[in-house]
Amino acid sequence: MEKFDLIVIGGGSGLNVASAAAKKGMKVAVIEPGPLGGTCLNRGCIPSKMLIETAEIAQAVRRAPDFGIAAKIQAVDFPGIMSQTMEFIDEEAAGIEEAIKANPKYTLYKNFSHFTGPKKLMVGNEEIEGEKIVIAAGTRPAIPPIPGLDKIPYYTSDTIFRLDRLPHHITFIGGGYISCEMAYFFGSLGSTVTIIDRGNLLISNEDEEVAAKFTEVFKKMYQVIPNAAITGVTGTGSEEGTDITVSVESEGKAKEIHADLLFIAAGRVPNTDNLECAKAGYKLTEKGFLAVDEYMETSVPGVWALGDIVGKAPFKHGANWEARHVVMNALEGKKVAVDYRVMPHAIYSSTQAAGVGLREQDLKEKKIDYAVGKYPYIKTGMGKALKDHDGFAKILVDKSTRKIVGAHILGTDASILIHEVVVAMQAAGGDLDAIKNSIHIHPALSEVIQRAVNAIDLEGTNPQSVV
Repeated sequence: MEKFDLIVIGGGSGLNVASAAAKKGMKVAVIEPGPLGGTCLNRGCIPSKMLIETAEIAQAVRRAPDFGIAAKIQAVDFPGIMSQTMEFIDEEAAGIEEAIKANPKYTLYKNFSHFTGPKKLMVGNEEIEGEKIVIAAGTRPAIPPIPGLDKIPYYTSDTIFRLDRLPHHITFIGGGYISCEMAYFFGSLGSTVTIIDRGNLLISNEDEEVAAKFTEVFKKMYQVIPNAAITGVTGTGSEEGTDITVSVESEGKAKEIHADLLFIAAGRVPNTDNLECAKAGYKLTEKGFLAVDEYMETSVPGVWALGDIVGKAPFKHGANWEARHVVMNALEGKKVAVDYRVMPHAIYSSTQAAGVGLREQDLKEKKIDYAVGKYPYIKTGMGKALKDHDGFAKILVDKSTRKIVGAHILGTDASILIHEVVVAMQAAGGDLDAIKNSIHIHPALSEVIQRAVNAIDLEGTNPQSVV
């Protein structure tokens, strides 16, 4: 049995720890049966954002008449769009693999693995052991138990990026960020879009006000079926997915949705079962994620975990943040707790959404006395120029500390604007003056953040400052 100083399971952000270990001269094993780079590079944030940029171009053409320009989309080279995206992705993944193979400190195992003991793994037909282990094996799409689903072809985020035809009508099961981002892409290129969600609001993990406005915007563009229970799926045809029927009960009415492509985005499940973590003595959460302490160490001493398989911050930057702490705690002998309080995120769609910190519903649930400052995009010079009538910024402040505890933005470049608040929370402790007393370029869109801060009434009895 070959022994390693460090075994890293997963080819995503776990590689950050592997790289740090290799630089220290440690003997490192990396286990990854698929392409290197993890979910983000191969079937997540990178290919999706490349495709969404294409959607942005298409939407700009469609909006051109609003700005006095006559333009229309002549044709869509869908196979070309997909192939150029995945060619880049495949090249990047191959480059990472080549770099690992070229470093003598690494041994790369391109096989599936499972634990045979707390620190032993069967990789293919070979058993290996690690003095230290980092589990960063991610998650996979959850497939709901819908009658008939096992008899028809469907796509998930694992497979959609290899699609080579533009569907006429695509139905999404699930109303989270994956569905909404991909709906925007396909809808912008000309597909008819239906989104079926069991809840009342799309992107329901967001601040309720953001989710409500986002849902309102989407309902103007696509068919959205809320509060839905799917009773069955039928289909005929080949893998092309022709003539798929989804039977739905929504708000007391039965409906049948016909489409030629079905996309499942009903959540994610951790790969702890495939690794047989429980059998090896690892403590799991109720939802099957690896349980870790504040230092990212599992219930097995000398074994750490990070990324989606932990389920705390399911973003690439979240996994990188955790990896940074695993390097300190596992390789440098430190005890540095992971602080998730200022963990931003964004959704890239027909209107962007971004958030950091607590949501308004969190503050209500925690019974925190708070104030809100809001400001609409359209009341700023750049907001008018962009004709963004739906966008707004929202800042949440704890009245007792007079500090920013959350921020939520809907609208153009929300994913960029949120970082001013992130810096104020992370580097300035949430001090309002960090934003209020900083000079903002006029008429840059960032004025909406400063004006939202200026709208906060810390002395008022009504938590919401209406502008």
